[in-house]
Amino acid sequence: MAQKVSEIAENTAEYAAKTYTKQMVESLTELVKHNTVAIDGVKSTENPEHIAFKKELEQQAADLGLAFEDHGYVFIISLGESKDRVGIITHGDIQPANPSKWAKSPFELDSTTEPGKLIARGTEDDKGPISTVLYAMKAIKDKNIPLKKRLELYVYMAEESDWGPLEEYVKNNELPQINITTDAEYPVVTAEKGYGTLKVAFSKQSKRSSLDAYISHFEGGYFGSQIPEDAKATIENADIALLQRLMNKVQHYQGISFDLTLKDSQLTITALGKSAHSSKPEEGINAIPYLADLLSQTRWPNNGAGTLVNFINDNIGLGLEGKKFGNIAYFDDFMGPMTVSPTVIKQNKSNIELNINIRRPRGKSEQQLRNEINHAIASWKLKNMADITELDHYIGEPFVQGEAPQIPTLLSVFSHFTGIENAQPISIGGGTNSRLFPNAVSFGPSMPGAEYTGHSEHEFITMEQFVLNLKMYTAVMIELAK
Repeated sequence: MAQKVSEIAENTAEYAAKTYTKQMVESLTELVKHNTVAIDGVKSTENPEHIAFKKELEQQAADLGLAFEDHGYVFIISLGESKDRVGIITHGDIQPANPSKWAKSPFELDSTTEPGKLIARGTEDDKGPISTVLYAMKAIKDKNIPLKKRLELYVYMAEESDWGPLEEYVKNNELPQINITTDAEYPVVTAEKGYGTLKVAFSKQSKRSSLDAYISHFEGGYFGSQIPEDAKATIENADIALLQRLMNKVQHYQGISFDLTLKDSQLTITALGKSAHSSKPEEGINAIPYLADLLSQTRWPNNGAGTLVNFINDNIGLGLEGKKFGNIAYFDDFMGPMTVSPTVIKQNKSNIELNINIRRPRGKSEQQLRNEINHAIASWKLKNMADITELDHYIGEPFVQGEAPQIPTLLSVFSHFTGIENAQPISIGGGTNSRLFPNAVSFGPSMPGAEYTGHSEHEFITMEQFVLNLKMYTAVMIELAK
């Protein structure tokens, strides 16, 4: 049952917003300067950008009078001395950004291109929440509020790439018994779908001399947890008739644009959709299946790229839930449907590799789903006499946390500051570090119903939301620790 927000929590939240909004933006300005994406083969503790980011945060903590502990991949910024603790879990690493897609550099806080928005990689996921928690702590410190529990901000530096070091830290350290994660949505996230990657390789075969058109190249995607907005195909032995058929079909699509260029007998087609977090495929327009769909009127020769296009059209199409993919589709009443999204195409010497991102709810065992995936691919392979290989699929487990004692407090704070009554816990498609910490649930930073821009090529947080988050995080930390 929702509780009433205390006067001291409300007053301190208002004080934080009135006093520290400007400084919070300045903090974020410094944090987004660091391109803290993971580098293959380089540990976070040896990555120059990660080291500089950590140094910046250590200095900011010192300037605010907060304690700082360095544990390698994990560092902790804290307020208070009690042995009892409240954990706030976040991360400082980011996903890659394509600079050509941004009005300014993705590593420069842009507050002028679109007034009212703070645009940069990490503003929503997850550097914005870090700055917010710092100044919530500062406001609490200013007011000398007696804390029965120490507030600890955990910043992990490989959330987007490798949970191994955090799992090792969790195994070997005593953790707070109450935790919130600032890496998802409001009001309170109590369930997360399991993240998975299906990998299928399509063998490249030499194209025999022929006058028939064939796809010589197909590419798309940037990284696995992003709905890709770019895809490109090259067709050999193309003619004006093929070009005209495709141009006629292009007129029937909405929200995605195509550019078709015929030079001699080579046709190049580029598709531009809209990027989004792959946990919310409905918020993007995936260029890979749309480009494949444009080419679906032809059954292409099995030569790698052509096989891939046929496979996507037969098994994925423009749907988001895998309903064409054998019997793999399923639905949970609370967590919703499994989503199935092609996100990356990798070009290898002997094959083309398709990576398909899945987000699975509870309702099927990992083994049942794996068997259904294997059967669907094997059946398609046999029917189409295609030279394809299943690579190692990763199928993560869904997470449900319904018993955390802080849930009523979080809901009451959310309702108090937003005016949204009868707020209820929700499920998301993404996976956060909540599942590694005791009694952890997610609390923000994105509002329900709002487009989540983390992982997109237009990541931002509105100034209004930034300030609202400061109020709610300040109040929640007081209510949980006082």
